[in-house]
Amino acid sequence: MDVKVKFLGAAGTVTGSRFLLEFDNLKILVDCGLFQGLKEFRLRNWEPFPVNPSEIDMVFLTHAHIDHSGYLPKLVKEGYSGPIYGTTPTLDLVEILLLDAGKLQEEEAKYALKKGYSKHEKPAPLFTVKDAERVFPLLQPMEFGEEQRFSDRLHVTAYNAGHILGAAILKFKIQGDTQEKTIVFSGDLGRYQDPILNPPVEIPFCDVLFLESTYGDRVNVAASVQRQLAEVIRETYMRGGVSVIPSFAVGRTQMILYYLHRLQKLGAIPEIPIYVDSPMAIDVTKLYKKYDQFHHLGPSLHEHQANPFHHSKLHYYQTQEASMTLNAIKGDAIIISASGMATGGRILHHLYNRLPNENDSIIFVGYQAAGTRGRKILEGDTNCRIYGIDVKVEAKIHFIDGLSAHADQTELLEWCKGFIQRPKRTFLVHGEEQASEALAQLLRDELDWNPILPTYLESFELFSGI
Repeated sequence: MDVKVKFLGAAGTVTGSRFLLEFDNLKILVDCGLFQGLKEFRLRNWEPFPVNPSEIDMVFLTHAHIDHSGYLPKLVKEGYSGPIYGTTPTLDLVEILLLDAGKLQEEEAKYALKKGYSKHEKPAPLFTVKDAERVFPLLQPMEFGEEQRFSDRLHVTAYNAGHILGAAILKFKIQGDTQEKTIVFSGDLGRYQDPILNPPVEIPFCDVLFLESTYGDRVNVAASVQRQLAEVIRETYMRGGVSVIPSFAVGRTQMILYYLHRLQKLGAIPEIPIYVDSPMAIDVTKLYKKYDQFHHLGPSLHEHQANPFHHSKLHYYQTQEASMTLNAIKGDAIIISASGMATGGRILHHLYNRLPNENDSIIFVGYQAAGTRGRKILEGDTNCRIYGIDVKVEAKIHFIDGLSAHADQTELLEWCKGFIQRPKRTFLVHGEEQASEALAQLLRDELDWNPILPTYLESFELFSGI
């Protein structure tokens, strides 16, 4: 029996996670994400899927982020009808994220048509809310640490990856005619000192490893996060401005709320109102109480004074009308809104209104993929195109790097040291070229590994005649 892999995404770029395993007449898709960032990558979302979706037998998700799950509605629309496996928190998150993504796709298509800034005569969404809903009956739960049998040849186990609620490292055990082989997909690995989530589990052995490399070229020291965040918010407050934080609704928003609550309790920042303007973030935050066994905030969530997600200074805004009222606030407030890379969502109308105001601050708190508005603003663009209009950038721009939910270079190396013997093959994925090459060199120098940097649509034979 032969085992092959084809890289349908997350090769040479961070987003679009899609890996196709083929063996024993099975086609297995690991992750099914959207491409984000540069236009050349985003256009791949609109191309026909490289494999006939109806021929795929099953899908496994490492976690719920859109660059790992966001293509599912289109895959189903194009003919996929098999099961989609993920941990129970991941599946709950997937429902929230896909409904929101479908709604955003529909709204943006309508707005583009109304304002006439699309190149298409009748702009259409990539997928709709109804397309997203067709995914839900296919979702099948997996539990952490329980090996599950999916065929005579395939057993899969999910292990905690940290990163976000429910994120998993997936271990595939493939039984050949004469040998058993193990393939591990790291997914996105979390931090070892995350204030909310448990650290990623170390895996002692595998034959083939697919390793993320998002921060393969940098170290993100979390020790100064609170100080940096407090300084920026205090400075903005003293200027009479508003602090706007573009934040991913899943994971990052909850971490920011944790830090802001802590800083206010310590007196490090003023006790000004905090507005969470993201219906999705509100729904996601509720899941932290439902799944309190997957993080270490459990006791705090049951004590009103200690709960970072529910206190007197925190306000959740669900409706579009409520969101618009925030435009009238001139100072003494913190606004958190999605998306984290400013690619869509309510954060756009906040940036539209706040970027021209020199008293306000825009605080980026996570990875900004190449080509996104967030990346362009961080790199010093003096104008930002929003809703087809060039908006002048006068607000103070900040980046707090220790808040990333991704393992940094040091932590990736530490996780790799958990293998008691070197994987026979290691593929570096989920990274821009510079980050992947830096991590590859480190693995060669420190561990004597010889990583492979695959390219888009490249195929490899992993095992022959097993």
